[in-house]
Amino acid sequence: MPLEIGLIGATGIAARTMLAPATTANAHVRAVAASDAVRAKEFANQHGIEVVHENYAALLADPSVEAVYISLHNSAHHRWAVRAAVAGKHVIVEKPLCLTAEQVAELEFAADGTVQVTEAVATANHEWQQVVRSFIDDGRYGVLRTVRTRMTFAEPKPGGYRDQPELGGGIFFDCASYWLQAIQATVGLNSETDAVEVTGESAFDGPNGVDRSFVASLHWPDGATATLHCETGPNHLSEHLYEFDQATVKLRNFLRPVLGAVPLNLVITPTNANREVITFAPTAYYERQLTNFVNGTSDLADAIPRIELMDAIYADARRRKATP
Repeated sequence: MPLEIGLIGATGIAARTMLAPATTANAHVRAVAASDAVRAKEFANQHGIEVVHENYAALLADPSVEAVYISLHNSAHHRWAVRAAVAGKHVIVEKPLCLTAEQVAELEFAADGTVQVTEAVATANHEWQQVVRSFIDDGRYGVLRTVRTRMTFAEPKPGGYRDQPELGGGIFFDCASYWLQAIQATVGLNSETDAVEVTGESAFDGPNGVDRSFVASLHWPDGATATLHCETGPNHLSEHLYEFDQATVKLRNFLRPVLGAVPLNLVITPTNANREVITFAPTAYYERQLTNFVNGTSDLADAIPRIELMDAIYADARRRKATP
């Protein structure tokens, strides 16, 4: 039987991440609720969803809904994820799962090991990460020295939540989960954030003081570093560059498979050998993400250190901005 899913939020991202891949992932979107009941009904009619609930609480009380997908503004993720977990629903939440270390600890307590909680970081669902991890583990290119990640997103629509700091707006919260998950899967992140020194920098000069550009860094005791440069701009960019003693390994356009089944190329440039390109078979991130969720994959334990580090980096940037 397919997993019966309820949507908390009648959003475009919900249509792409849940409705389109549902048939191939053995899932069924049964219900939807939105802050605007009219919009929820229109969304349901457009996508053939049988049940429209008058509010989020009513959806969580629906016994036919086994799991929920939350795609609200960032500051609402934690609140409704906790309420869903308390209601006994499995939860998949758009990134970022939470905004602070305190919030993710509350969610862990609410889940109590009995419900599945997943942060919807679509890029986690690709084998390139295992390949790069193998390069680090077997030392074929020497020691990994640094990882550089660059991301550029289009300017958000004026007046939306991305322009509101109190709603979790800003470019860093859009990009941090992608970066930290990739670092976690390839390099590793200690659950104790004290083991990694973090820095964050932003002018916070966007609308209402949100960040339109941000630089975040992780520094390990052995000297290795990882840096994220993210900003809004006209040209979309998403790339990771791993710098080893004897090679560089680059992945460009790592977000493209959100558009559907798209191949990715991992370009390896050794210091004293010919360049090699590993081409991965076309992959659709959202199909893999939902399939993994339906099959019982939960990443709450992995998400906790990511959120802790994200919180620490953002707080550091705010402190730097506040210090003359």
